[in-house]
Amino acid sequence: MLTVRREKLGSGIKIAHISDLHKRRFGRNNERLVERVKAEKPDIIIISGDLVSRSETDFSPAEALLKGLHELAPVYMIYGNHEQSIYRENLRAFKKMLSRNQEILLKNGCAELTVKDRTLKIYGLLEDYGVYKKNGGYRKLKVLKESDIEKLLGKCPDGEVLLLAHNPFFGEEYAKWGAKYSFSGHVHGGSVRLFGKALLSPERRFFPKYAKGVYDFGDKKLLVSAGLGKLRLFDPPEIVIYDI
Repeated sequence: MLTVRREKLGSGIKIAHISDLHKRRFGRNNERLVERVKAEKPDIIIISGDLVSRSETDFSPAEALLKGLHELAPVYMIYGNHEQSIYRENLRAFKKMLSRNQEILLKNGCAELTVKDRTLKIYGLLEDYGVYKKNGGYRKLKVLKESDIEKLLGKCPDGEVLLLAHNPFFGEEYAKWGAKYSFSGHVHGGSVRLFGKALLSPERRFFPKYAKGVYDFGDKKLLVSAGLGKLRLFDPPEIVIYDI
């Protein structure tokens, strides 16, 4: 089952948010996923990391997905923790696959896009891998602060700023930095959801705070997708559509 979750946060620009596909496939070459996005007629498509898994060897389904999505709208993407730790023997093939396609990969960089007379500044965060894993485990993980984000991205400019940041646990810091909308994934909705609550994070922590949905920090918002891949229970894979 593939669901579409819709969030009305304003009007004028429609954004399709895809995250954490990993090794999951929707049709042989993700045709069903492309068709569901196409039906929504988005102005922008965002991929907030973990398009593939670190152990993946066949990147053709991911490539077919990128090609299909690019026929629909501009695509912006970032690395998740799996792209950061992809097996060395597969890394060259993965990078070649990306280079053949037209997505805009943001690695602590920025792109500017004008949509319907609105100028969006879209940033992509590539944080220290220590926020995910450290010395092979999950103890004493690195904590990301506003000052760390500024070192990586510079000062947040004026205007309408969108931030792609795979890890949602630092949503408040993204808002302090100045992003109007921050797009995250990583937690897979908690993998298991009981009574609407997330059970487990990838760091083996129970009841993660930011797992799925829209979280408000004053006038700033953290937008977390439950993603598409990995094992899950009472937590259907989702595409999220935002009107902003």
